[in-house]
Amino acid sequence: MSLQVREASADDAALIAELTRACWAERVVASSSGHREQAERVRQDLQRGGGFILLLDGEPAGSVRWLPSDTESDVWEILRMGILPAYRGQGLSQHLMEALIHRAHGADVQELRLAVRADQARVVDLYAVFEFELAPELEYARANPLQEPPTVMRRWLR
Repeated sequence: MSLQVREASADDAALIAELTRACWAERVVASSSGHREQAERVRQDLQRGGGFILLLDGEPAGSVRWLPSDTESDVWEILRMGILPAYRGQGLSQHLMEALIHRAHGADVQELRLAVRADQARVVDLYAVFEFELAPELEYARANPLQEPPTVMRRWLR
């Protein structure tokens, strides 16, 4: 099996939107905005931050993206990491996360943050493997006000 993680461009916006919707299907509650991901939003995120696409034998299997914090120039927020159902259980998210961490180091980012939905608490352990810690003092700026606030996790890059 050939595995590749490549940087996403604005031309990948529709693909990433489709991947996000497929990764969220039957995995995340229907009220999540990930089910309604649109290419234009992804394009804006890619232009402001960036993203990676995971390919297995040339076929898209997952993606992740990031945005710089609105308030702290040396902080990135990780968004919408997901692996398609057919490829789960193989540790593939590790490749996306490692690529993102490597890129953050190269950009002199000091901290990575992500939000874990209340109904997805089982992934806290997944992110802990990547040295993310719970950060109860932080609030997620993009939280849906109609849902329980997510848990914020952070990883310091030293």
